[in-house]
Order: sequence, then C-alpha cells, then structure tokens
Amino acid sequence: MISALLILGGLVLLAFGGDALVRGAVGIAGRLNWSPMFVGLVLVGFGTSMPELATSLQAQYAGAPGVAVGNVVGSNIANILLILGLGAVMRPILAVREALLRDGIALSLATVGAIVFLFYSPLPAFWSLLPIAMLIGYVALSYALDRRRGDKAGALHEAKAASAAAPDQFWLAAGFFTGGLVAVIVGAKMLVDGATGAAFALGVPEAVIGLTLVALGTSLPELATTIAAALRRQGDVAFGNVIGSNIFNAAGILGATALVAPLEVPGRMIQQDVWVMLAATAILILFAFTGQRIDRREGALLLALYVGYMVWLAASV
Repeated sequence: MISALLILGGLVLLAFGGDALVRGAVGIAGRLNWSPMFVGLVLVGFGTSMPELATSLQAQYAGAPGVAVGNVVGSNIANILLILGLGAVMRPILAVREALLRDGIALSLATVGAIVFLFYSPLPAFWSLLPIAMLIGYVALSYALDRRRGDKAGALHEAKAASAAAPDQFWLAAGFFTGGLVAVIVGAKMLVDGATGAAFALGVPEAVIGLTLVALGTSLPELATTIAAALRRQGDVAFGNVIGSNIFNAAGILGATALVAPLEVPGRMIQQDVWVMLAATAILILFAFTGQRIDRREGALLLALYVGYMVWLAASV
C-alpha cells in the first residue's frame, strides 16, 4: 500500500514538476533575451527529460541500477512506440527533412553508443564523460548550423520554444522553475522508493519495473507535449521533442548516471531490451524517411508493437 502511494505521488509530482520546470526555464530564458532557437533546442528539447535524469540518478544512489538503466531504455522505447504512435494516430506527424537528416543520425549514433556503453559496463567513471561530451558536441554543432543556415531545422527549434507557453513575468517564471525542480527531485525519490519496494514485495525484477512503470511515469512530459502538439497540428514539434529527448536519454542520462557509480546492467537487458530500443529507433527513422511523415497506419503499428512488448515483458516475468 505504501509503495503504491509513493509511486502515485511520485508520478504526479514528476508530471507537473517536469512541465513547470520547462515552462519556468523557457520563461527565464525569454526574459534574459536568449535565442529562441537555443531555448527550443536545449531547454525544451532536453528539459522534458529531466524526470528521467532525476529518477535514474536517484535509483543509482539507492543502489537500484536495474531501475536506473531500465528507466532510460524503457523511456526511449515508450517515447517512440507509445507516444509518437499515439500522436500519429491522433494526427499524422510530419518530419522536417533538414532536422531528420541531422538529428536522425545523432539519435542513431547515440542509441548504438548507449548499447556499446551498457554492453561493456561496469566501466571506470571517466568513460561516462565520453557520452556527455558527445551530447555537448551535438548541441553545439546543431546550434551553430541552425544559426548559420537559418533553415527549417532552426525554425523547428524556435517553434518548440514558442510551444512551451512560458510565463511572461520573471518572478513567475522563476517560481515555476524552482517549484518544478523541487517537485521533480522529490517525485523521483518517491517513485524510486515505491518502485523498488513494489519490486521486492511482488518478486518482480527491478529491471522490469524500470522498463515499464518507471519509464512510463518519467515519459509523461513527452506524452503531454506530443498530445498538445497533435491537437495544435504541430506534429513536427512533437517529432522534434521525442528525438531530442531520446538523444539526451541515451547520451546525457546514461553518462551522468554512470558518474555516480559504475553501472551494473542486468543481463536480461543486454540480451533483450536494448535490442528492442535499437529496433524501435530504426523503425522510427524508416517511417520518417518514407514520405517525410508518420501516418495513422504507421502510428497504429507503433502502438501495437508497444502493446506486444509489454505483453512479452509480462510473460517473461
């Protein structure tokens, strides 16, 4: 009962805290006259992954690496199969070619790099700086190219910044940011405590809890952003948010989590789940390149694949 309440409370705090954190950060950046392109690329694109970051760090501190790694792998799978699938069923999602060419390559490299990183874990802490450095390089290159070319990829990042609905007043934006940050940290602690308690009580491996319940919970900001973008007919914004979030998860979160302590990756995750993540990424890029969109039939297939994956996980337990 206590574990269930902790999980529920953690999910609520993560959902509302993640949204408030992004809106507050965008509002502060706007008052400081930061470039909308940079705001969309970094603060919005990666800000929705703050629940994943806080949760994986909390899990690693708590000695629950199955939850920490499962959260990252499961979130990337859910972002593609569940969230983009649902968004495409609601309304076909357009993929901006310029952004897809660059960000699709970055996502592919980040995903493959994450698998290699996990396969050879536990690694010395200094190796975790490599994916973080790659993430910083990707952000710097993307921003430089967008500013120089002024192309559709840059316009997409500006649209992502505008979609955040940030407060106009600085004090209100600061309040959103501070409150959101506190909510995310507290919510992550509650979710990890509840998830590990539930795993122990039910005899379910921590990795499975991380891949399912925890991953779904930390992906709520991406889900809310995608639904809102679909309703506003801004499918390209939804697509960009998911791509950016998955790049940040695969590089930044894994790297930061491994800095806390060497990652002890569960064997089943190396043998099965990381390959599901790779396959989901490949399907996403294939669908996006064929026709420059993800239509309703493709969205329905993504959803069906996610349901099948959840059934498979349940059967494996």
